[in-house]
Amino acid sequence: MTDTKLSFAKFADKYKLLMSQENEHVKCLIIGSGPAGYTAAIYASRADLKPVMYTGLLAGGQLTQTTEVENYPGYPNGIMGPEMMEDFRKQAERLGTDIRYGYVSSVDFSSLPHKVVVDDIKTILADTVIISTGASAKWLGLDSEQKYSGFGVSACAVCDGFFFKGQDVAIVGAGDTAAEEATYLAKLCRKVYMIVRRDEFRASKAMVSRVLNTANIEILYDSETKEIVGDGQSVTGVTVINNKTNETKTLDVTGFFVAIGHKPNTDIFRGWIHMDETGYIKTTPGSTTTNIEGVFCCGDAQDHIYRQAVTAAGTGCMAAIDAERYLAAKEHIVTA
Repeated sequence: MTDTKLSFAKFADKYKLLMSQENEHVKCLIIGSGPAGYTAAIYASRADLKPVMYTGLLAGGQLTQTTEVENYPGYPNGIMGPEMMEDFRKQAERLGTDIRYGYVSSVDFSSLPHKVVVDDIKTILADTVIISTGASAKWLGLDSEQKYSGFGVSACAVCDGFFFKGQDVAIVGAGDTAAEEATYLAKLCRKVYMIVRRDEFRASKAMVSRVLNTANIEILYDSETKEIVGDGQSVTGVTVINNKTNETKTLDVTGFFVAIGHKPNTDIFRGWIHMDETGYIKTTPGSTTTNIEGVFCCGDAQDHIYRQAVTAAGTGCMAAIDAERYLAAKEHIVTA
């Protein structure tokens, strides 16, 4: 038997064993991976909470779909996103985190311990739950958009704008985020085309004023992206159509930024946890606690402002510390 087949066989046996265990009881359950989840796992392991992590369908989160990361401390030469998440995983695993590949299909937070169902099969009873399910960028839905994702197409100007210094780029969107990212890119790039679907912005007056007063931003109103053009390896242009005149033209750009919003991956928690109107989980200011006792949230599932790997990791640390302090307080009450 080859090493690959042997490894898969071992994984399959372990998976069957885990699934056969009914109502497994754990101190700390981490839902989702990525910078927030892995950091929470590292701190929870060091606090002897014996954390169990379910990675979700995209183990490692959004960073596994990016290329080079240059703005995370500790990597002076930069690092590829998937490689960085592999480093995080190895560290969490080395410290004792039980990392499992699977997704949480439903939860019941009506009583303690909390009940979490994995893959519609297995039930976990958890004294504490750390939610780190992240958020997903909204895309236009073009095949070429996905083809060049990470190779000129990005959903984060702050993350990737540096790679296009001195070049011409385009950004699509009309809200505050798009306006903010357009002005950010304008500081780095030679020219920024801003593609706005209607004849006006959705952004606040202050943000619109900043855009209009930035000389190297050109706004294309009533316009939509028809196609992202490339040479098979990277972006070389963007074809735009004017909705009023039906005129099409191709912009010579090397970068294309999508800023039409993000969707937090929090649907399974609806009805249990307080969220804002777009689905971001609400946490108590200065902590990661939610309205449910023993449930904490970190990373992009609760952060619609910064959405950076380093800030996600920071809140992951907070969530583990909050969980450890919560359990310590509970044990003190029981033993007192």
